[in-house]
Amino acid sequence: MTSSDDGLVDRFKHVFRDHPAAVTLITAVTPEGHVGLTASSVSSVAIDPPAVSFSVTRATGTAGALLRADNLQIHFLTPQHAATATQFATSGGDRFAEGQGWTYDENRVPRLAGVRNRLTGTIIDTVSVGGSVLVVAEITSADLGEAAQPLLYADRVFHAFDVEHAAL
Repeated sequence: MTSSDDGLVDRFKHVFRDHPAAVTLITAVTPEGHVGLTASSVSSVAIDPPAVSFSVTRATGTAGALLRADNLQIHFLTPQHAATATQFATSGGDRFAEGQGWTYDENRVPRLAGVRNRLTGTIIDTVSVGGSVLVVAEITSADLGEAAQPLLYADRVFHAFDVEHAAL
C-alpha cells in the first residue's frame, strides 16, 4: 500500500492534526515489566462482545512489548494527566514514575488514579498497515471513574475540554 500523490501524506497528516481526539494511556504487564504508551486512536468497535481498536506506529520497543502482552489496560485521561501523557509519549520518558499516581492490584496490574474510566482487555487481532499496527482488543472489564473532563490532543498539543462552551 503506497501513495502515488506526494502531497497526500502531508495533507492526510494535516487533517488528523486538526481533528481533536481523546487521550488515553495503554498499559500492559509483561514478563519484562510494565509497559505503556500514550494513544489518541482508541475507538469502540463492538458492543457484544465489547471491543476497541487502537493503533501503534511500530511493532518494536514499547509498542512491540505491548503487542506481545496477554493483557492491556486503557486509562481515559483528564487534563491533570497531561504531564504523565507527555512522559508516556516520549521515547525514554519516565513511565510509571513516583508521583504520577500509580497503584497496583494483586496481579501487579497498574491503575492510574483520577482517570475518567479504565478498560481491561486482551488483544484478539492485529493488522499491519504500512509502518503501523491496528490492534483490536476484547474488553473483559470496565471500571467507571469519576465524572471529569477529557484530555484532548489536537495539532500536537494537549488541550482541556471546555465544557462551558461545548454544548450546542
